[in-house]
Amino acid sequence: MTGDTDDIIALRAALAAAEARAQVAELRASTAEIRAIDAEARAASAEAQIAHLKHLIARMRQDRFGASSERGRRLLAQFELELEELETTLAEDAPENAADPAVRATAPRSNRGRQPLRADLPRERVVIPAPTQCPCCGSDRLSKLGESVTETLEVIPRQFKMGWTAPMRHQCAMLGSE
Repeated sequence: MTGDTDDIIALRAALAAAEARAQVAELRASTAEIRAIDAEARAASAEAQIAHLKHLIARMRQDRFGASSERGRRLLAQFELELEELETTLAEDAPENAADPAVRATAPRSNRGRQPLRADLPRERVVIPAPTQCPCCGSDRLSKLGESVTETLEVIPRQFKMGWTAPMRHQCAMLGSE
């Protein structure tokens, strides 16, 4: 009878240990999820704080030329330092700066360069004539290699036109008055 009791106690202890391991695994998984959510919240909070500080700095720079005080200058310098620290921290945490190439590959890339001009804008093609003779040897046997097209946007300001209104004046020849 004591052998069976010992077996039951051992099985209960093994079951309790297995349940404890399962709970630990669940806690670790939920802790990892909480850390990920916390990191996202910190990044969003940091971005919001950066925007707020930029706004405050802009306002203080605008006020600087008015009635200025030493406190305002110190606050401006403090905000600028805090902004630099936040931007540096955010830049370090960004996926583009990650050491792991897998994380860097999944990061969104910034599109560099100018966007193409709208298709509905009127276009004017200006062709610059090519030379008729080779500048080196003087030969007139030139062949076209291609062209390099440069697209520029010209802004034409409003155009004004002068209008005159001149009512004609008549005089009676008989009376000599208008």
